[in-house]
Amino acid sequence: MAAIRCSPTGIASTRMTTHTPSNLTRAPVSGKAAPHSPRAAATIAAELVFEDVHHAYGARVSLSGIDLRVAPGEVVCILGPSGCGKSTLLRLAAGLEPVRKGVIRLDGLEVSTPENTVAPERRGVGMMFQDFALFPHLSILANVAFGLRGLPKQEAAREAMAALARVGLEDYAESFPHALSGGEQQRVALARAIVPRPGVLLMDEPFSGLDKRLRDSVRQDTMQVLREARATSLMVTHDPEEAMSMADRIVLMRAGRIIQAGPADQLYRTPADIETARFFCLLNEMDGTVHGGFAVTPLGGFPASGHADGSTVTVCIRQQGVSVVPAGEAGDEMSEGCNGRVVARRFLGEVDMVELAVDGLDRHLSARVHGPCAAAVGTDVCVRIDPDDVMIFPQTAS
Repeated sequence: MAAIRCSPTGIASTRMTTHTPSNLTRAPVSGKAAPHSPRAAATIAAELVFEDVHHAYGARVSLSGIDLRVAPGEVVCILGPSGCGKSTLLRLAAGLEPVRKGVIRLDGLEVSTPENTVAPERRGVGMMFQDFALFPHLSILANVAFGLRGLPKQEAAREAMAALARVGLEDYAESFPHALSGGEQQRVALARAIVPRPGVLLMDEPFSGLDKRLRDSVRQDTMQVLREARATSLMVTHDPEEAMSMADRIVLMRAGRIIQAGPADQLYRTPADIETARFFCLLNEMDGTVHGGFAVTPLGGFPASGHADGSTVTVCIRQQGVSVVPAGEAGDEMSEGCNGRVVARRFLGEVDMVELAVDGLDRHLSARVHGPCAAAVGTDVCVRIDPDDVMIFPQTAS
């Protein structure tokens, strides 16, 4: 089985143990791989379970009551702001920190309890770091083969070269890390993490050091490798877009607790609270009062089921849910919208960011308009709201 080992340098690496040879045998994922499109070798994916896990650094509580199950082969993203405990959760899964209370299980076996912490090298997990953690004095091939030192040298080199081929870097096998770009170094780190075929792969903000355009392409490559390897994956990120694009399930954390967990569309469309809604997109927020089941605002009334009549609520409207039509072109649409005026407009490439003054609102309304906006600054417009982009929360939640 594959396992993490902490080297004298403090960099975690993987080691192969000999008591489970089935995990060392290369097997095709589905038939014979094409010569020019090698596939990642399949792993024996493990189940990772946290049960009522607590952790603290001295008197400062970092995790409180974490209950989470990651199914074999599932990709789960831990999402949240800095300091919410997401990286600590990853360290506990790796065995780098002890739990104060609760249990962590790998395939049903207890690996962390308050009384006992199974060493990282005995857990069968791999790790990817945000700083790549490549050895500068070793070649790319030697970096990837570093975790295969339990294998004969030729077999380890063969496995490492196959992993490099999967990430498209076999031509750089004899190069050194300083000769590679940031994206290429991250692909080397991925190859090194998957070559021992760990039961669980832990990734700590692995793409945060890359620029946006490169980050998108490396993310896509990483996901393809993870799907082919069928690896159970737990990834930490603070980027909602990254989590939504990669995860089978997102776990949103705040102040050491899980706030909401589920598929990306569930967290986006039905957030648990206003803070969750703010985390996933930019919002226009305004006060409303509930009358007859509707939250009444200067923009009109919006269905407010579940809120008592007379209560004050916060109405949130996603910026892309605001559409703008010049008043002279609106026609019958004027009866379905409200009057506004364009006070600012910025071209952002795929969208125009438009700021609108609307009677009754004490702050400007922001709209992300796809395609060129026909309304110039100073133009009177009809403002319409897509009800699918409206969310309503109790006033106390803000």
